[in-house]
Amino acid sequence: MRISDADREQVAQVLHAAMSEGRITINELEERLTVVYAAKTVGDLKPVTADLPQHSRSAIEPATSRALGLPDDRIGGHPGSGASIAVMSGASRKGSWVVPPQHNSFAFWGGAELDLRHARFAEKHSTITAVAIMGGIDIIVPDDINVDVTGIGFMGAFELEDRAGTPAAPPTAPTVKITGLAFWGGVVVKRKPRKKDMPEIEG
Repeated sequence: MRISDADREQVAQVLHAAMSEGRITINELEERLTVVYAAKTVGDLKPVTADLPQHSRSAIEPATSRALGLPDDRIGGHPGSGASIAVMSGASRKGSWVVPPQHNSFAFWGGAELDLRHARFAEKHSTITAVAIMGGIDIIVPDDINVDVTGIGFMGAFELEDRAGTPAAPPTAPTVKITGLAFWGGVVVKRKPRKKDMPEIEG
């Protein structure tokens, strides 16, 4: 992936901070800055901060941090609800919530919506089992996580709609497997760009 001047400047700031903490010398700083300002791709930048501690590298913006292959800052936290059930009604999970390793969503003559664009993930790998019977389940995933859709539609639809049109997320990003069944109903997984506005906090 090609990098921008802003990406180079973020890494340069991390190096300056590392020098002020005594982690690298002034000569090492100069050598690494030469590499940073000559870098053209993410791969060129990775070795520059590889031996620095995580708290130093966390100063890099999340998108750049993930592109550099650093640990994803969205992983970790107390798992949220393990189920969302809509029986002749509606259910919603959105805003700032923590996706558990296993979440079950069930809709019968009703509708459920799971929005992961501002979610955190208790673990790197999560599974959502969605079952819609004469109902519908919409699952919105951001374009900077990995998603694997394997559900079955029987007289219904179980499908992925890619509305982002962007490349796959890096391997370090959270991975969500979405499986289940749509019977006389629909389960639609919508891949969209991450929202840039402030997240809505789930009450």
